[in-house]
Amino acid sequence: MGGVRPLHEAVLFRDLREALLRAAAGEHADRITRVSVWIGALSHVSEPMMREEWPEIVEGTPAEGSELSIETSTDIYDARASSIVLRTITVLSDEEPPRSPRPP
Repeated sequence: MGGVRPLHEAVLFRDLREALLRAAAGEHADRITRVSVWIGALSHVSEPMMREEWPEIVEGTPAEGSELSIETSTDIYDARASSIVLRTITVLSDEEPPRSPRPP
């Protein structure tokens, strides 16, 4: 994704993409319109990097073209400090109006 990235970041982006696909399937979502993520302090991923990589992370998924909301942490002692956490998604289905499901 997005040129040459260190392995750790590439794995985080891949895992985020997979979490989005699982969440979409779990919600029977035709489209994800908004995604909220939390970036751990030790993840080596900055908000600008995430925004730059976002179109490629979601390319070909129900989240393609979605709006991204980012929360960053400075807590290096958080158990998830090396992670990117999918917090919430807002889905759109052919069968119903937009809604915000529980986080996956």
